[in-house]
Amino acid sequence: MTKVHPKFQNTCEKSLCDSKEAVVLTVWKKSLLFNCDGFTVYNSNGELVFRVDNYMNCPKDNIVLMDASGLPLLSIRRKKLSLGDCWMVYDGETQRDPIFTAKKNVSIMTNKRSLVSVSSKKTVLYEIEGSYSQRSCKILDERRNKKKTAEIKKKEAMVGGVAFGKDVFKLIVEPEMEPRVAMALTIILDQIYRY
Repeated sequence: MTKVHPKFQNTCEKSLCDSKEAVVLTVWKKSLLFNCDGFTVYNSNGELVFRVDNYMNCPKDNIVLMDASGLPLLSIRRKKLSLGDCWMVYDGETQRDPIFTAKKNVSIMTNKRSLVSVSSKKTVLYEIEGSYSQRSCKILDERRNKKKTAEIKKKEAMVGGVAFGKDVFKLIVEPEMEPRVAMALTIILDQIYRY
């Protein structure tokens, strides 16, 4: 049987943030806890890196990205009373001074391919282009001339080329971006384009 997180040669160093090469993560849209909705994220060695556990009956307006041991890394909160779909991302479980804001692009006047615009203090940091429903997105760094800093791709089995479906996909994070930020943006895409 094909594993969600097959063990293959490691392409990154021990610490995700200190890597000089792209980090390849396997994202599984399933919580480790029973009766929960969330994500389970593995590195290329099959080790748990991040997790998100939301109880089924709880509103999805407040999501906490945790490390493997359950310590909160980032809090993702839907901005209330805003036009469009807007999310604020905070360090840990704080509610002051968001690190960045992600907003769904709803402009019908421009021919932009952007799904989401990510900004901090009115400065655009990233644009996310592609199709989340097809698991084919690129996170482009606006400060580095639209350089690709992360990518969401379909995951295929190592043997036979069988696709896993939409619940299992790859998140490839370049060294210029923190993997926890790329995962937070993936969670926001999932909330915005859930259906």
